[in-house]
Amino acid sequence: MLSNARPITPELVEAFRSNYENDAFARTLTAAASGTDFATLSRDPQAAAKLQRTFSIELKTTGITNQKSSGRCWLFASMNLMREAVIKKCNLKEFELSGNYFAFWDKFEKINFFLESVIDAADLQIGDRTLDWILQGIGDGGQWDMMVSIIAKYGIVPKSVMPETFQSEGTRYFTHYMNMHLRKDAIELRKLIAEGKDVRARKEAMLSDYFRALCISFGEPPKEFDFEYRDKDDEYHADYHLTPLSFYEKYVGINLSDYVSVINAPTADKPFGKTYTVKYLGNVIGGSIKYLNLPIEDLKALTVQQMKDGELVWFGSDCGKFADRKGGIWDPDSFRIGEIFGGMDFSMTKEERLDYRDSAMNHAMVLCGVNLDENGKPNRWKIENSWGEDAGEKGYYVASDAWFDAFTYQVIINKKYLKEEWLKALSEEPAELEPWDPMGTLA
Repeated sequence: MLSNARPITPELVEAFRSNYENDAFARTLTAAASGTDFATLSRDPQAAAKLQRTFSIELKTTGITNQKSSGRCWLFASMNLMREAVIKKCNLKEFELSGNYFAFWDKFEKINFFLESVIDAADLQIGDRTLDWILQGIGDGGQWDMMVSIIAKYGIVPKSVMPETFQSEGTRYFTHYMNMHLRKDAIELRKLIAEGKDVRARKEAMLSDYFRALCISFGEPPKEFDFEYRDKDDEYHADYHLTPLSFYEKYVGINLSDYVSVINAPTADKPFGKTYTVKYLGNVIGGSIKYLNLPIEDLKALTVQQMKDGELVWFGSDCGKFADRKGGIWDPDSFRIGEIFGGMDFSMTKEERLDYRDSAMNHAMVLCGVNLDENGKPNRWKIENSWGEDAGEKGYYVASDAWFDAFTYQVIINKKYLKEEWLKALSEEPAELEPWDPMGTLA
């Protein structure tokens, strides 16, 4: 009970009502808001016009993919990087990797990770915060290191080998029903452990059921396939009896161990120059999650350097802030949302947004361009998204540097760009964050 809390009184309501009714501008905004979304209503066209679509550093990509009604952005961003290697190697005009294949194994590994987490946390009482976190179940989202674990174990295949299904493009109901069943299995596993019984055989039987459910929904992933294609010169090629792992090694060939996850989390509990991991975060058992936390200026300098050398950058951000999905803009200055609500002040520092749960990473995309001003500093960024060509400018977005500073949380950088002191930090044991830490959110 709130001992000193004060209720809303009728007198207060009447005072507030009078203030509103005597505010002509508020009444005008009421009329405007009744038929217009706030992004459109608050958009400042003059500010938005400053975000030109030309960039001093621009890397051409092959086209826009579409994750449809799924939360697989982190996988699509990863595939958008990897497919460029295949296109170059095979002299192709266009090409896509299979998001369905990727998601199948991610889901299967997440299910196993969930069951193992339930077993590991069997001594926790109902209502414990960590157990509650585990029992949220599985979802579509993920992290770069989780993608690396899937590739290392299962490889990848072309989209033509395992195309999308209705369920892979719209995962809401599959995930809903699997989580219902996972919680039922959690009840059984906890009871068996409380009774002192071995749960390993029962867990394997559970996994068999989930594998079947995944095959029904997404199709059975191939063990072997033939890669056939015509290149830009219309020449036919065929490579027979490939496995998903051999395809990755031969046609993608990126050494993922060369890359590290650099984050910007300017909160008091995460000193810069240190590494971090998150408890109960992952998909493949034995995989690892590790972040190197750096100031935003260092993170941006690394990102620019990698793009200067002709390499795209996977990054994670909060895509819900100051966004025009249709127009393809992310920029705090382009949206006068505070004015729409009568002068409310929405400003916070990045640290405050993280500490008070206002923001965290929720979407992964690819940085494919940056514009440097006369002093060599970034002022806008070009982004390849995975929401189809109808969003943004034919699928591409522009973000102001102010938005990048405030809402970018993670970039994937080749180790060769890191200072010696940062490489040393990466070799040390990371500090373990709680499961609900903002840096544990999934894109």
